[in-house]
Amino acid sequence: MNAPEPLERLPKPVASLPSLAKVDTGRPARRPIAALEKIRRTRPRSSRIPDETFRSIIFLSAFSVFAIVVLVMWELVDKSRLSLHQFGIHFFFGSDWDPVSGEFGALPFIYGTLVSSFLALLLAVPMSVGVAVFITEMCPQGLRAIISFLVELLAAIPSVIYGLWGIFVLAPLLRDYVEPFLAKTLGWTGFFDGPAYGIGMLAAAMIMAIMVVPIIASITREVLMAVPQNQREAVLALGATRWEMIRMGVLRNARVGIVGGVILGLGRALGETMAVTMVIGNTPQIAKSLFAPGYTMASVLANEFTEATGDLYLSSLVEIGLALFLVTLIVNALARVLVWSITGGTARVSA
Repeated sequence: MNAPEPLERLPKPVASLPSLAKVDTGRPARRPIAALEKIRRTRPRSSRIPDETFRSIIFLSAFSVFAIVVLVMWELVDKSRLSLHQFGIHFFFGSDWDPVSGEFGALPFIYGTLVSSFLALLLAVPMSVGVAVFITEMCPQGLRAIISFLVELLAAIPSVIYGLWGIFVLAPLLRDYVEPFLAKTLGWTGFFDGPAYGIGMLAAAMIMAIMVVPIIASITREVLMAVPQNQREAVLALGATRWEMIRMGVLRNARVGIVGGVILGLGRALGETMAVTMVIGNTPQIAKSLFAPGYTMASVLANEFTEATGDLYLSSLVEIGLALFLVTLIVNALARVLVWSITGGTARVSA
């Protein structure tokens, strides 16, 4: 056998990787920005003009939205100056609407708009929240997309179709069954007395309730989905039942966003025109009973704008439109702020 070689003569283990890495790190690294700088130096004119053009188009597109809102408000204020000068603030507190004698007051229309809208919310909010909770928490996975599509499909139906359905289906049901029952059981309240026409404030509120259900349900569903999953797991880990988890862990954390969705539905109800015009009765009066016909600000514009002959008559109608525009703008802005505060801007808000 050969004698073992001394340790100092043995070949050293392969350790060339650190040296190679050291050699590589010694090379000058090419910065990614250098390629962009080279392109800008070689072709400066061909890139600067398209960039400036694209920037200008995007800026004009964003500014046009603000400009349209300002122009609409300016036109409404300009066309209603005669009424503002003639009646002032008393226009919104007068109850007389007589174009022949030149007496105009918007109180019956404001009353009809507020009563029908809030009654519609009273009917639509429980149904909308229930639909949203079922879709997000209890519905089987295979049916969620189908039910969500059907709920959102209600928002795609034209309002005139709702109006026709209200005239031929809802009004006879109210006249023959619902209103007699309400008059018999709750007539002592004063809200459900008088002749049962089927056409009136109650019919308009029910039509609007059906129309705002998809809006409130969609926003509520998005807000509920934004609640972190660990909130649900934490409540269940503390021994809560499924219903307690939904009530305390989900709905309580999403209440601000739900309120925002409700206010957004209120803005939709305030501006509804055609369906309400077809079933509300179109009578400028203030009545306590929900069976009585009424009028709203949107429906009076749809009915009487083309019939306005005098300048004061036309100016009064435009002033009603100005009031409706301002109320709708404020309501929608408040709704978006509330929804954004709970979702961080991830929920889709549609009008």
